[in-house]
Amino acid sequence: MDLGNYLRFVLALLFVLGLIGLLAAVVRRYGLGMNQGQVRKGTERRLSLVEVLPIDAKRRAVLIRRDGVEHLVLLGAESDTVVETHISTPPPASEPETQTNFAEVLDSAQAKEPKSPSGANS
Repeated sequence: MDLGNYLRFVLALLFVLGLIGLLAAVVRRYGLGMNQGQVRKGTERRLSLVEVLPIDAKRRAVLIRRDGVEHLVLLGAESDTVVETHISTPPPASEPETQTNFAEVLDSAQAKEPKSPSGANS
């Protein structure tokens, strides 16, 4: 084989790799072959991931919320298991009825503090 054949093979390989890259870019850009499903716009999402807890190197517990109901799922390397379903969501943490700021607490603490005579230093 002479140098011309090697050059033709290298150019053909580069051309094929370029076509593969171009095809991958088109597929990624337009989402061809990906089932994206319907996305609800303008409303609150129905599905959310609440918490993930690693159990060991291959398993983790996942808490998923769907329509206000939580589901506990154990995800593993070879299997996925639903541990518990229809867990009602806990009520939101209630905030104290009256919130006081730091300045109010400081003023009330200073008012309760006994006054010492101005000339008495220890």
